[in-house]
Amino acid sequence: MRTITSARDLDPASGGKRAVVMTMGALHDGHLALVRHARAIADEVLVTVFVNPLQFDDPADLERYPRTLAADAALLAAEGVDVLYAPSQEDVYPGGEPIVTVCAGAINDVFEGASRPGHFDGVLTVVLKLINLTQPDVAVFGAKDAQQVIAVRAMVRDLNVPVEIAVAPTVRDPDGLARSSRNVFLSPNERAHALVLSRALRAADARAGQGAGVTEVLRAGGDVLVSVPAARVEYLAALDPVSAQPVPDDYRGEVMIAVAARVGNTRLIDNVSTHIGLANN
Repeated sequence: MRTITSARDLDPASGGKRAVVMTMGALHDGHLALVRHARAIADEVLVTVFVNPLQFDDPADLERYPRTLAADAALLAAEGVDVLYAPSQEDVYPGGEPIVTVCAGAINDVFEGASRPGHFDGVLTVVLKLINLTQPDVAVFGAKDAQQVIAVRAMVRDLNVPVEIAVAPTVRDPDGLARSSRNVFLSPNERAHALVLSRALRAADARAGQGAGVTEVLRAGGDVLVSVPAARVEYLAALDPVSAQPVPDDYRGEVMIAVAARVGNTRLIDNVSTHIGLANN
């Protein structure tokens, strides 16, 4: 594996299919699953590690985000990654904070966008920059960050960005908790409380599988969430999988049931894709 800090050191595509996996480091099995997905669909796998300041609305959250580049490099080498691109802030944002950025539009107004002002503008700006810098054929993202995936797909579609977006399934621990770099901040007791997120999603998905409508599906998940007051819920919602907007009560079809909650000082998100108003076969 080659480790580079400047895109100038990146070889042009050799004619094979190049996949990029964009991360902020502190890698875990969820990230490695994205790497394996990339390896399965491409000839060359490039992983970026860059803690993007534009997507943090809280400077303290940015400061405490775990940075473990040496350990990350060892994990990626073991996975057979071809190139690790770990740029400096100056390499990504020469001259400081950019004047021109990407706007996520209406996606900024709901759920993750509303909870974290400016977050998706920062995500889309760095994703577009990293696509331009690494020139991949395909970019691989994880399904756990559902609204992020929707935003990236919208940007690629609306701005005619010549890259394929591939989505790998959420990776979970045996107890059901979705893998996240933020899980390291959970105490054992907080981790036990955090399991209510995945339990709520399973309850909502099961109710959807019985042919229930939006209100009943969300009620099923909400009944589980209120059983653990230590998980301070920010939202439980049914999202349109294309626009990320909340679906109406009479909606029928594919939806993303998404949840966000704080456990202790740690903010967690999770989701499940299901169908509303149609019994799953």
